[in-house]
Amino acid sequence: MPMPNNLDLAFLAAQADHLPRLQQIRQAAFAPIFASFRSILGDEIYEAAQAREDEAHADLLASLLLSSSDWEVYEVEWEQQVIGFLALKLDQDTKVGQIGLNAVDPKHAGKGVGTAMYEFAVNRMKDAGMRVASVSTGGDPSHAPARRAYRKAGFAAEIPSVWMCRFLA
Repeated sequence: MPMPNNLDLAFLAAQADHLPRLQQIRQAAFAPIFASFRSILGDEIYEAAQAREDEAHADLLASLLLSSSDWEVYEVEWEQQVIGFLALKLDQDTKVGQIGLNAVDPKHAGKGVGTAMYEFAVNRMKDAGMRVASVSTGGDPSHAPARRAYRKAGFAAEIPSVWMCRFLA
């Protein structure tokens, strides 16, 4: 079913019993990114330098939902179906809010869901008294859609970063 233009989305606190669905979304959304990393780095460097981090992604998402976590995690629902998620960290000392791990089910990508998620995040940060909103993302081609969505949501001040690798064998 196509998503309507008005994006009647609900943002709800993520439930631990929804973790399997959130993991499905994470896995589907990040599979092309991890494949891109492998393509860019080559198999040997990818296996040595990146594969463990990609494999730990599932544990990262699970850790964000723990009661001991400093992160707020929200599910994005459309027609009572979870189609995305978003993690936020609100630092009351620095007044800097951070968007962390987030993803949209690829079936719903390109329909404004990401932009709506980031607008929700910014509003949550403002309500919590944050002065700055921040987000980090990759500079590689597979992260181009994320960069477009962040820019569309008003994230304009950027500090580029480059991660370089060399195989030593």
